[in-house]
Amino acid sequence: MPVDLTKISDISAGIRAEVTPLQSFARGINTMIGRCAEFIGAALLVIEFGILLTGVIARYVFHSPLTWSDELAGILFLWLSMVGIVLALYRHGHMSLEVVQLWLPESVRSKLQAIAMCVVALVAGSLIGPAFEHIHELDFMKTPVLQIPEPFRLAAPLFGFVMVVIVAILQLLIQSSWRDLLWGVGISVAGLACVWALGPLLHQIGNFNLLFFFVFLVMGCVMIGVPIGFAFGAGTVLYLSTVSDISLTVLVGTTEEHMSSVLLLSAPLFVLLGLVMQFTGLAEAMIRFFVTIFGGVRGGLQYVLLGAMYVVSGISGSKAADMAAVAPVLIPEMQKRGVKDRDLLSLLASSGAMAETIPPSIVLIIVGSVTGLSISALFTAGLLPALIAAFCLAALIWYQARNDERGERSTWGQRGKALVVALPALALPLLIRTFVVEGVATATEVSTIGIVYVLVVGALVYRKFEWRKIYPALVTTASMNGAIMIIIGFASAMAWCLTQSGFSFALIQMVTSLPGGAVTFMIVSIVLFFVLGSLLEGIPALVLFAPLLYPAASTLGINQIHYAMVTLIALGIGLVAPPFGVGYYAASAISGIKADAALTRIWPYLGAVFIALVLVALFPWLSTGFLG
Repeated sequence: MPVDLTKISDISAGIRAEVTPLQSFARGINTMIGRCAEFIGAALLVIEFGILLTGVIARYVFHSPLTWSDELAGILFLWLSMVGIVLALYRHGHMSLEVVQLWLPESVRSKLQAIAMCVVALVAGSLIGPAFEHIHELDFMKTPVLQIPEPFRLAAPLFGFVMVVIVAILQLLIQSSWRDLLWGVGISVAGLACVWALGPLLHQIGNFNLLFFFVFLVMGCVMIGVPIGFAFGAGTVLYLSTVSDISLTVLVGTTEEHMSSVLLLSAPLFVLLGLVMQFTGLAEAMIRFFVTIFGGVRGGLQYVLLGAMYVVSGISGSKAADMAAVAPVLIPEMQKRGVKDRDLLSLLASSGAMAETIPPSIVLIIVGSVTGLSISALFTAGLLPALIAAFCLAALIWYQARNDERGERSTWGQRGKALVVALPALALPLLIRTFVVEGVATATEVSTIGIVYVLVVGALVYRKFEWRKIYPALVTTASMNGAIMIIIGFASAMAWCLTQSGFSFALIQMVTSLPGGAVTFMIVSIVLFFVLGSLLEGIPALVLFAPLLYPAASTLGINQIHYAMVTLIALGIGLVAPPFGVGYYAASAISGIKADAALTRIWPYLGAVFIALVLVALFPWLSTGFLG
């Protein structure tokens, strides 16, 4: 997930060599807007951090909690999310499925990119009016504590949708030839007209129209490269506009409500924590310690990569950030020792799947947000399933490296010295888990404390603090947050539509009446989340289906925490399974190894993680044994 790490093709390839005056003008305006969005996003993130840190100090140092901090943080988080959406569009950082486009000729690909950007502009443009109406409907209200007029908060979606339309149009002018531009506009308008024309027929077929809007239409948009969040938005907008009497203001209200949750604020803060950790020396210190321990055994550096991914994942919350922290340090040395590129890429990607349940994983936070499950319980439950997956991968590494030459062993003195150097870094994931699991602090508070800890340790202990990297880290985090929040917002609105239509109740009835009961339901869930993880990425799949399926699991007698661990591992495997899994291509981009190097080689590694999945599914204690 993010900063452009999930991109698998160079968007700039669509920019023509000959730049027209109009394209030059559009590029200048686009750059100006992008730079402003970067600055505003970074500033909002710093302000959010300052508010939360002030709240932490007031609560734990002066024992006088601030009553206004969460309210102000929620308002600014909505603005941060909307600015981040614009920023992610400018930086080509929205999550999308581009694998299909790689198989197509450049001429077809450029037309699909134009159509995708037109869809983005149409979705955002259709919500400008409803966003204005939403402000007008609530203009008399004020926030409970600070008495800030509601229009100040609700202006964020209006601002975001307007800016998305502007940036999308500018991107079209910059990237597309006139022919591609006409193709994009023509196909998008024609498609819109067809849906409107089919409206009466779709209304007559009842809930079967859900298949058209939320399966065929959404998946069609995803396949042509529309960002996943906006694909959900397209399906929801057209559903409400053609076969429903519900106003689009409901869509705006549902979207902004889910995008301003203070609980979700911990997600970008953990991402920022992981990025800061990379340039303060903490990640490198941990990896160097693991090298002294395992570097002398057969396959030693593969074990180091596996262990580093496990430990680093307990800090950043983002698997892409984890891989970015580990790969640059280890992969060059592994290549020197003769480890094949296909095995490097396979292990890096599959270790990302292994780490999906390691707290403070973003998906754990999102599961807690959309289902109401305890974040503390999810954090406690996630460690052992990931450890089982790590042991399965370690067994595969041992088998493959059993005839390799041993590396140079480190002396006990070298190991002791490396341990002393790494102790401040190794303490961080322990502190994060302990504080959240023991209920000492919330996930958001812990992420704030963690950032302060990393900055202080990096500056005073490792003396590797680089001020010039802070701003890029802030911009990257703001962009990643926007890419995540647009998915959560539109997917939540889509899930609301499914609930209102009665689909949720019908789905629960269907899955609970499957022959075989809980066993069949678990098998179907594993397959479903594997496919969803491969095609949609983990976050949208969870926002859509977790609120529906988790209660159904409980109805069948399956512990929801146990069910969460099983579905998250299945999602993780799907996320890195070629040919569609975007996590696989993220690992390829981060490692610098061509994606086709491991298309066939990765399956034994994914098989090892799948064995762990089966074990976790068969033995609930592996997920719930430490919950008390």
